[in-house]
Amino acid sequence: MFTGIVEEMGAVKSVEKTAAGVRLTLLASTIMDDLAIGASVSVNGVCLTAVAVGPHEFAVDVSTETLAVTTLGAAAPGAPVNLERPMRLNGRLGGHLVAGHVDGVGAIRSRRQEGNTLVLSIEAPKEVLRYCVVKGSITVDGISLTINDVGERSFGVAIIPHTSTVTTLGLKQPGDAVNLEADLVGNYVERLLSERGQAAPKAPPVIDADYLKKRGLI
Repeated sequence: MFTGIVEEMGAVKSVEKTAAGVRLTLLASTIMDDLAIGASVSVNGVCLTAVAVGPHEFAVDVSTETLAVTTLGAAAPGAPVNLERPMRLNGRLGGHLVAGHVDGVGAIRSRRQEGNTLVLSIEAPKEVLRYCVVKGSITVDGISLTINDVGERSFGVAIIPHTSTVTTLGLKQPGDAVNLEADLVGNYVERLLSERGQAAPKAPPVIDADYLKKRGLI
């Protein structure tokens, strides 16, 4: 479990194809203090397991399924990544509860400056937008953010200068893809209400050409 408070911005050192997907080697510093083989790490909001650890780098294996449903399928050497170690049970929850299980891939629709604040509009799939509420939480590439507004196909967030500097969001441009994870609390509430007959069950995804294209399957 993570908090969505990014500890540092690392970088992809190499991408190696394997029989099961790819192995990413990532450069890092802060999170290396107590990182061990077998430990979980959030990489751009995706929970992965460290399979090799060096003084200033670590490696993770990414399955073909994860490559298809997250932005990690487009990872390339030199690309920056948001990194976070799992939360400690005796620590403060600075963001919100984040599982590291991506619900869908969105895209930056627009970015603009309002004073020293960066305002982003992010297009999101219906399976994510259904859980978006104004002043609620959303995880974007592993970053815990507060939703400012919600439209039919997108939601808006305001990024303070600190977040723009220490995460990849300051580098994102219109058209760039981002990993999205909806608030866990909303998911659990819907599941409980559905089982009690007080909410409509979640509709299954429509497997069409657009669905397959977004996941790099065609």
